[in-house]
Amino acid sequence: MVAKKLKKGDTIGLISPSENVKEEDMQDITESIKLLEERGYKVIIAKNAYKNTTGYGATAKEKAEDIHEMYKNTDVKAIFSIKGGFNSNSVYGYLDLELIKNNNKIICGYSDATSYINYIQAKTGNSCFSGPNLKSLNSWETDYSFKEMLNHFENGSKNLLREDDEVICINKGMAKGKLIGGNLSLISNMLELLDFNNKILFLEELSFESPPAMVSNYLYKMKQNGVFNKINGIWLGNYEGEYSLEQILMDTIEDLKLDIPIIKTNNFGHTEKKMTIPIGIEAEMTENNIQIIEDYLED
Repeated sequence: MVAKKLKKGDTIGLISPSENVKEEDMQDITESIKLLEERGYKVIIAKNAYKNTTGYGATAKEKAEDIHEMYKNTDVKAIFSIKGGFNSNSVYGYLDLELIKNNNKIICGYSDATSYINYIQAKTGNSCFSGPNLKSLNSWETDYSFKEMLNHFENGSKNLLREDDEVICINKGMAKGKLIGGNLSLISNMLELLDFNNKILFLEELSFESPPAMVSNYLYKMKQNGVFNKINGIWLGNYEGEYSLEQILMDTIEDLKLDIPIIKTNNFGHTEKKMTIPIGIEAEMTENNIQIIEDYLED
């Protein structure tokens, strides 16, 4: 069962599976909800989304309860993470995967959401997206993220680049494969949970939390677990550290002599330009482009 595209009048549900919502988050959250409502959507907030039961967020059971609430609610057509943070992986053991699988709908987020969204997609095959959190719809200076999110969820766009997005070719070639990935630090902690065979792997990282040596650590962990020998291509996103993400990657994998395309763009990750990327969907990649090649939402 494929999830449906969004249309005006649909309801979007908000959850907070990472850290707790703070007072300083509320202005961006309020303005982002206003953006969605002005577009014609209804917005509801899960009952535990603003809880801080543990002192660092809701409990894992409360977070899972909110996810279940949104999948059970037939009015809800899409689910957004409110914000990022840490420990969305805490919900794994509490999720009713059959419930989720049988009520497929859009679920979207980035940063810490990488964990639970990739987990749900891997376990159910559902329509999961690396894309803006609710808060980030309004917290950047451009409307790139908001427009691209609408273009994908309303129109089923197969574009993963806009005309003004620069593509840096690191290694030439052409590849096809299902998209998998998100935040590097989190993907590197999911190696036993995810199937990387014949995938196109997309990665980004936040330099504020992960300096170059730590990025190297994550990439070497992936190398030592054979990830780079399984995938068909690598798509790198934003990383604003002292050393570039592509440099650290090539320092890690150069001796593997991989014959796969590797490109870099700055249109996903912890950046104003945040592309909406469907996970588990077939894409084609060349040295200067990456494009979705199968339908991922239905009318």
